[in-house]
Amino acid sequence: MSPALTASRIVISLRSNVMPEILVASLDPRHQKLVENARVALDRGNFDYVIEVTSQVLTLFPGCLPVRKLQRIAQVRQQRSRSGGFLGRTLSGLSTAPFLLGGGRKNPDKLLTRAEAMLAKDPLNVTALKLLAEAAGALGLLETVAFALDCVREIEPENRANLLALGEAWFAVGKPAEALGIADEILRLKPTDVDAQALMRKASVAKTVTDHHWDQPRTDFREKLRDADQAVSLEQSAKRVTGDIMTQRLLDEALARVAKEPDNLNHYRSVAQAYRQQGQLNDALVWIRKAREQPIGKADAALEKQESELAVAIIQERVRTAEAAVALAPGDEALAADLEATRREYKEFKLAETKRTVERYPNDYPVRHALGVLLLELNQVDSAIAQFQQAQKGPTVRVAALVGLGRCFKMKRLYDLAAAQFILAKTELTSLDEIKKEIVYELGCCYELMSKPDAAMVEFKIIYSEDIGFRDVAVKINLFYSKA
Repeated sequence: MSPALTASRIVISLRSNVMPEILVASLDPRHQKLVENARVALDRGNFDYVIEVTSQVLTLFPGCLPVRKLQRIAQVRQQRSRSGGFLGRTLSGLSTAPFLLGGGRKNPDKLLTRAEAMLAKDPLNVTALKLLAEAAGALGLLETVAFALDCVREIEPENRANLLALGEAWFAVGKPAEALGIADEILRLKPTDVDAQALMRKASVAKTVTDHHWDQPRTDFREKLRDADQAVSLEQSAKRVTGDIMTQRLLDEALARVAKEPDNLNHYRSVAQAYRQQGQLNDALVWIRKAREQPIGKADAALEKQESELAVAIIQERVRTAEAAVALAPGDEALAADLEATRREYKEFKLAETKRTVERYPNDYPVRHALGVLLLELNQVDSAIAQFQQAQKGPTVRVAALVGLGRCFKMKRLYDLAAAQFILAKTELTSLDEIKKEIVYELGCCYELMSKPDAAMVEFKIIYSEDIGFRDVAVKINLFYSKA
């Protein structure tokens, strides 16, 4: 089943069973008060209370998306605090969980309850998020569908099938700009993606119609064009000012709580989070380090992870600034040298931080996989092999580690060993998604390098039969038969 069809089936199911999504302001006063209390509790780090209250509200009002978003923030933060701040699923970029369909349309309420129960145990469960999307689609909760798929995107940013489903969901909810952004992401990964091109075309048309209000009764079109830029500017300014005021208020409250309870690490975290929302990463790092200076903060693994993430983010920001400067003055040798030095510093710092984490947590296999990727990028092949060999013990990164090993052996021209790793990785994936196509392609290339054209063609035909536009498989197939 194609990803586009998957997305369309979610949307089609909306027609027969529509449940309107509602705002917090539409709830009765008692539940509005509960939600407000939950927001305050979230800021104070009382995640259990937030999850309990939001669960009560969602049981009665499953279409209240702001409450669902509030619940997810609490669930993710709680899991981060319990796991030492490291959420490793994002490192592999691999998922074998299919987009489950079918059952949601028959009993969407039951499926929704099941998805919520699974997410309560593990908010990063991709299968649960897809179940949530399916149930929401069957209930007519368009924005909840997009929300659930967007959560999957945060965990698996290169999952093409999910990205396409998300783009279709944004289009269905009447947000063509967001759909365009998703189409652009897919096309950056694969410029020839036909489904993404189709999404981009229809979203572009819809955005033009929406921007110029051509779908409304016509008045003076010159007046519409004249007022459009001003209206957008005013709306964006209002949102920016409101957001800045709210963030500053949260920061002031958090600073006051630190002064009152200097031993409470959650207050330091709130201060750092507020600074981070304001884009003041250096100040956020200062406050995380202040928290780590506290007696109970020295051994806090979550704070240690935050300190590392912020330090990396600061250098990343410097890289982006240097890239922007070079783009404005492409011929400036001094700026180009500064950019190169900043990029080198970023790679070295990230490598050092990842090595330090591996030394401290030797059984954290996702981190070992991340270290292997960094070492391979730096052409330290033997060191990368050692990390991938350990990382394959971790179930969440096993396939990615096998692929890493295969690429390392391929770089060392040990093609038979490389092929063995790709075969293992291939057998552990069921559906022929983009990840498996890459693995099958790598295996075919290994057979070519081993002078086994017939074996290579067996692998390339697997891809060719499903996706003729994948890389250069069509060229390889045609060339092979032209010699026959």
